[in-house]
Amino acid sequence: MKKTLLTAGLLVLAMSGAQAQKLTAAGATFPYPIYSKWFSEYSTAHPGVEVNYASIGSGGGIAQVTKGLVDFGASDMPMNDEMLSSSPVKLIHIPTVLGAVVPVFNVPGVKDLRFSPDVLADIYLGKISNWNDGRIAKDNPGAKMPDQKIIVVHRSDGSGTSFIWTDYLSKVSKDWANGPGKGSSPSWPVGVGGKGNEGVAGLVRQLPGAIGYVELIYALQNHMTFGAVQNAAGNFITASIAGVTEAAASVKQMPADYRVSITNAPGANAYPISSFTYLLIPVKGTNQTNRTVLKDLLSWILKSGEGQVSALSYAPLPDALVEKELKTVYSLQ
Repeated sequence: MKKTLLTAGLLVLAMSGAQAQKLTAAGATFPYPIYSKWFSEYSTAHPGVEVNYASIGSGGGIAQVTKGLVDFGASDMPMNDEMLSSSPVKLIHIPTVLGAVVPVFNVPGVKDLRFSPDVLADIYLGKISNWNDGRIAKDNPGAKMPDQKIIVVHRSDGSGTSFIWTDYLSKVSKDWANGPGKGSSPSWPVGVGGKGNEGVAGLVRQLPGAIGYVELIYALQNHMTFGAVQNAAGNFITASIAGVTEAAASVKQMPADYRVSITNAPGANAYPISSFTYLLIPVKGTNQTNRTVLKDLLSWILKSGEGQVSALSYAPLPDALVEKELKTVYSLQ
């Protein structure tokens, strides 16, 4: 009953005091398709409320929210302890959806590929440089691989998608972990950069022989071919909502601050390059009217928006996690 009354109160306040209210946000490109849909629908349902989201990458989102330039940020990469402690604006993480990062490729004459973890790592380390390499052939018996140079494509901007990708590579390759390591802007050993998921997708489509990594919805929207990845159980898994959901199920107890990694998760059908994505919410607000609208927006996302995510190839949050997050939202000042 308390939750119901509080939610109703937030809605009444939002509707009565949010006329011509504008929320600004910036960050991750990974969840942009669903965020764009959510924010548009919320604005339609709440006349006079605008939610303007700049899809500039997780690094940009973190920079803007920590400087107090936006009402909230968005990142696929959970901020580490040092980042949180040094931020002038104290922040909390609110998971919104689960998604997958997939290896997209443009290899003439080849439509299906399987990638083992060490092969993906060594392609991005520059140790495997041709598509007819024997290690790629071993994963793909029967495939006719061309004698063609591999063009590695990565993000040029600070990117949560890059963090997810390199977090995975760091878990499956000691050479990667001891070399570039995980991060939103690692020192890439080889390759060319594209800005945003859109930029990487565009380069891969334009360059024969290219391989890159993008969020699943971008691969699907652009009708790109993407490979299956061998998971921790040894099975080659093509990204899907079910595979991401199984990866999330590996988290038996969500940390109080919601920061967790689910790359290379156990599970026979878990997709290995899966992740939560987060909204970064200031612990305290300076504009009380905007704050009321933001709390109502977050509540709406968790209670109504989650039902829309599967249509855009994201996985919804587990019900128990939604309930936990709602308590966090209700407690915001």
